[in-house]
Amino acid sequence: MNQRVAVVTGAGSGIGAEIAAALSGAGYRVALAGRRAEALIATAERCPDALVAPSDVSDPGSVRSLFDAVCDRWGRVDLLVNNAGVFGSPAPVEEYSVEEWRKILDINLTGSFLCARQADGSVLAEPMMDVRCVVDGVLYMAGLPLDANVEFLTVRATQMPFAGRG
Repeated sequence: MNQRVAVVTGAGSGIGAEIAAALSGAGYRVALAGRRAEALIATAERCPDALVAPSDVSDPGSVRSLFDAVCDRWGRVDLLVNNAGVFGSPAPVEEYSVEEWRKILDINLTGSFLCARQADGSVLAEPMMDVRCVVDGVLYMAGLPLDANVEFLTVRATQMPFAGRG
């Protein structure tokens, strides 16, 4: 049981399938999550001993079942690759229907929220930080001369699980 355990959402194709295969090749036990069972089975052919777990990250019950299955099989989760996502139709966002927009939000945002788990499968309260940290970041950017730019500034609580190894 000293092999690390990874859950990869959106593992049926594209980046998710490649990440799952790479993790498996690096010695991880990999749970393959996604909406299309046949695509997950194809990915599993590249991942010995993978757990094929058809699931929908926008459905709380489905996410619960996914993590229950992983914890039942391997006892823990060491790595979550929250890769599941969809794009809208190739049109300006104002042309999306409300239903299409909700589907995008459910998979891309709600899915990330629902999949936020600790190694033991539990869900904990979000870590907090003083709002002054964000204010200081904005003041820093606002105080720069106009010929300078801050392309990325991430301000987060130190124990936040969504960035790095939380």
